Amino acid sequence: MDPRRISDALAVAPQIAPDDVAELAAQGYRAIICNRPDGEGSDQPAYSEIAAAAEKAGIDARYLPVVSGKVSDDDATAFGAALRDLPGPVLAYCRTGTRSATLWSLSAAASRPVPEILAAAQAAGYDMAGVARRIANGGKTPTDTGDARFDVVIVGGGAAGIAVASSLRARKPDLDIAILDPADVHYYQPGWTMVGGGVFDPQTTAKTMGSLIPKGVHWIKSAVAAFEPDNSAVILDGCRVVKYDRLIVCPGLKLDWHAVDGLVETLGRNGVTSNYRYDLAPYTWELVKGLKKGRALFTQPPMPIKCAGAPQKAMYLSGDHWFREGVLSDIDIHFMNAGGVLFGVKDYVPALEQYIAKYGAQLDFFHNLVAVDGPAKTATFEVKKPGTDPESVTVEFDMMHVTPPQCAPDFIRVSPLADAASGWVDVDQSTLRHARYDNIWSLGDVMNAPNAKTAAAARMQAPVVAENVADDIDGKSPTAIYNGYGSCPLTVERGKIVLAEFGYGGALLPSFPKWVINGTKPTRAAWWLKEQLLPPVYWKAMLRGREWMAKPEKVSAR
Repeated sequence: MDPRRISDALAVAPQIAPDDVAELAAQGYRAIICNRPDGEGSDQPAYSEIAAAAEKAGIDARYLPVVSGKVSDDDATAFGAALRDLPGPVLAYCRTGTRSATLWSLSAAASRPVPEILAAAQAAGYDMAGVARRIANGGKTPTDTGDARFDVVIVGGGAAGIAVASSLRARKPDLDIAILDPADVHYYQPGWTMVGGGVFDPQTTAKTMGSLIPKGVHWIKSAVAAFEPDNSAVILDGCRVVKYDRLIVCPGLKLDWHAVDGLVETLGRNGVTSNYRYDLAPYTWELVKGLKKGRALFTQPPMPIKCAGAPQKAMYLSGDHWFREGVLSDIDIHFMNAGGVLFGVKDYVPALEQYIAKYGAQLDFFHNLVAVDGPAKTATFEVKKPGTDPESVTVEFDMMHVTPPQCAPDFIRVSPLADAASGWVDVDQSTLRHARYDNIWSLGDVMNAPNAKTAAAARMQAPVVAENVADDIDGKSPTAIYNGYGSCPLTVERGKIVLAEFGYGGALLPSFPKWVINGTKPTRAAWWLKEQLLPPVYWKAMLRGREWMAKPEKVSAR
């Protein structure tokens, strides 16, 4: 007997025996549903035997037989009705549990999001990708066959999506390309640290999505529900289906605010803020200006996260303001880092440590934020230092800048595109082609290559993917390679930046000679680059397919 919990109300299992029923009752199950027709297998007990054992154990039983591979819409409706009628929790079984899991998935489609259903079934060991289209259609078999089709479909209209669309159009102007994204507004997210430091106005970091979609590219304003890579199809919310010859996946990542207990309820008030949201970055600057005395916490969750330097950038710019205002000595700064190092590339750490000392910040390594009580102004951290038992520590604060835990979007994690270990899109780290599907590529924050998740990385990846997709269209093997380049301009004070540029394995990959910008030192030139040059490069070059300092490296000369 192997009950696998799918929801609070239901577990599913492979074939059970009459002798198992008493144990199920002892475990708290109050009803059993049999989804296996009698006589399907020679070693199978008849339903009457299960029903008799259930009556003896004092629990309900119901017979809803379904032929393997033929789960109908009416079957799913009947299963949902049985779950509502029977006392719970319920155990449903068939030969392997798959039919029962499928029936639950279809019956739940009208009340739960597709990714949530797929994730629950997946956690129980059942892959529902084969019925994802029916789930997206409210649990009913779709009848519409008028699907749209494009040469290239791009999932995501962020920095990576628009940049790769523009780069691809520059190489293959006749391609029929579609971008799938439900958002109305496109954000220049690297600017939010500067908003939180009082340098940029928030309005300068936002433009309408429609103004940025490349000319000739279709914009389908819809969210993705699921993927059918074996059918070269993307299922949209509402069960519309878009077919493709080639797919590029770059929807970004998920900021998991709900992973920290109490955080959502207190964001934007009680001194709790984050530069990871457009609407909250101005509140960061408000808090920094208003704090004259007290404790300021800056948190960093476990890796990977978008822009690994952003949590400490907020701390440095805040410390610099307090230093200039002459109140730094009255402010207790703590950098609460779930990891064990200040920055992942050691060459930049000495310069950063000088600013840690300047601002008198305490480095609290292996401290992971797990809960916030906004009204009480306390934060609770799980502390897991090597060689010691885990402990819980609660710290009072007057201001706290939170970097939320981050993961792949739900519809990616439960899809066939994700790797089994992390949930990110599984790619070859050099070509950015999918590890299993030859007509799929990925770039940006969502894929699993071991590089920094930054806009600068996407700027380098977009030409690589565009070049390799163009090669594939021409019948060639991929010729462009990605070296893991990422950049993190660490704003250590107003007017100076440590320009960290690195690739796979922490190899330094500076864009400029040292006499122009020495990235391991704080320089004014790097600040000018961040403040004055990078925003127009983003809007007017990267998003328009102008690959300034981003030409892809080739595998070999042809």
